[in-house]
Amino acid sequence: MSLLQEAKRVAAQFEYNTDALNKGVKEFIREMDEGLQKQGSTLSQIPTYVTAVPNGTEKGLYLAVDLGGTNFRVCSIQLHGNTTFSLTQSKVAIPHELMVAKTSRELFSFLAKQIEIFLKTHHQDHFEAHVRRRKTMSTAEGYRDEQIFSLGFTFSFPVDQIGINKGNLIRWTKGFDIHDTVGKDVCALLQEEINALHLPVKVAALVNDTVGTLMARSYTSPGKTGTLLGAIFGTGTNGAYVEKLDRITKMASMEGSTDYDRSTGEMIVNTEWGSFDNQLSVLPNTPYDDALDKESVNPGIQMFEKRVSGMFLGEILRRALLALSKDPKIQLFNDETSSSNDVHSTTSIADDSALYKQWGIDTSFLSIVQADQSAGLKNTRQALSRDLNVHAASIEDAEAAKAIVAAVGKRAARLGAVAMGGIVISTGKLHSSSSPSITKEAKAAGQAARDHKGSHIAEVSKESTESEPSITDQAASAGQAARDGRAGAANEAATSTSDVSEDDIVDIGVDGSLVEYYPGFEDHIREALREIPEIGPEGEKRIRIGIAKDGSGVGAALIALIAGKVKPPTESTGSSES
Repeated sequence: MSLLQEAKRVAAQFEYNTDALNKGVKEFIREMDEGLQKQGSTLSQIPTYVTAVPNGTEKGLYLAVDLGGTNFRVCSIQLHGNTTFSLTQSKVAIPHELMVAKTSRELFSFLAKQIEIFLKTHHQDHFEAHVRRRKTMSTAEGYRDEQIFSLGFTFSFPVDQIGINKGNLIRWTKGFDIHDTVGKDVCALLQEEINALHLPVKVAALVNDTVGTLMARSYTSPGKTGTLLGAIFGTGTNGAYVEKLDRITKMASMEGSTDYDRSTGEMIVNTEWGSFDNQLSVLPNTPYDDALDKESVNPGIQMFEKRVSGMFLGEILRRALLALSKDPKIQLFNDETSSSNDVHSTTSIADDSALYKQWGIDTSFLSIVQADQSAGLKNTRQALSRDLNVHAASIEDAEAAKAIVAAVGKRAARLGAVAMGGIVISTGKLHSSSSPSITKEAKAAGQAARDHKGSHIAEVSKESTESEPSITDQAASAGQAARDGRAGAANEAATSTSDVSEDDIVDIGVDGSLVEYYPGFEDHIREALREIPEIGPEGEKRIRIGIAKDGSGVGAALIALIAGKVKPPTESTGSSES
């Protein structure tokens, strides 16, 4: 058996056929229903207390902060009311001593101070006017509600959310370890320190970034259809969607806030779908998946995410390539003489090769290989040398690697379609022409102003912004190829849906490196959606998938808008409007 045939044999282990796909969809819907009915289910189905989505006509100035790891980001977002927005932001590293502080106050007072610095730097006129009002007003509070910024707080740590702006920390992760904070309401802790500095800011919403993705997409999406689902396919994967309130029956027995708007009859639910089918009743499993899971930090947990998200795809590929390279019967990255290699040099794997290191292969490598159309797969062979330290890889080596890369990526996308398809079917949106959480008239009102749709991002300074993870020029080219493919798919979708009423569109917002940079990822999702009988080719045409950026920024601001009972300042700032 040739090397390519052996590679195709391994690739076949990642096949996820139509029958398996549909079994997965049925199980996903079953776990969705179970999660809506009771706590402790595999699919968490967490109520977010967010009961409406924006329609693109909203205006105002809002704040958002994002504590997602070792950096803290502060943003102000000016919503223009025509689906566009301007964003000003700053970012600062969290000192390590505050990540392991003895008291919550040490960390949260630092966060509040960064908000104060941001306001003084970028909204000085409003800040100083607030200070003057506070000193001269006779009320005990010192200022009126309408002079307060509403703030969305993206807090990317496990919390038990019990209200729109209430959530108790379950545990710290990502290097934080402040025992004093566990079990406390993180919004209240931040608000206390904001109040201590007399800042005109109210923590209006506790935000999950996936919910923010849904909100950001709904604000910027074309047409008058509200967004049904926000999905992330990046380092991790998750989805949040609009559900009917009366279906979330477990809320009747949950300890939490009852102070939320019921008038829409809907609420956004955070699925936490990374844990779908942890019991592996329907998910595909290969020896490479099994080994990855056993050697992970959380064996038996997040089994869906370990087959779909960017964090794990490179490791799955590494284990498959390593197994082939170690098989003495298979000549992957190994030839007996240089004469058998088209570059006339003996192929070898360096001792420090990434092939031998857990998590040694980044998902950007898969994007490069998947996009490679060069003669003799030159780009793939260069990537093997540069990223994996495989010297003088042959065309056959590159072909073998490409076959397995394609299989791993395609399976991930088709699994993504299980989650997407399950939500589309469960919510009945293909059989309903109503838009989530808003009237068609309200969405239509924003359409007239959408001819110049877009967003302008003004960075505060080079030092204050965190760059994206560096990738090679070839990875960037692969990303461009993916974007070009997405544009082509979008144009094709626009053509195929030209006869579909806007009322019948099901809008989905997506974010993450896989949907942005991995060539063909959306195409594979759409192919799988067509294979689901309840959706089929006609239903798939009605599903519009669009990129939604910055769920933790603009999405958080939009949640603050929906949640806040105060009227925000409506000033415009020069720094964000240039």
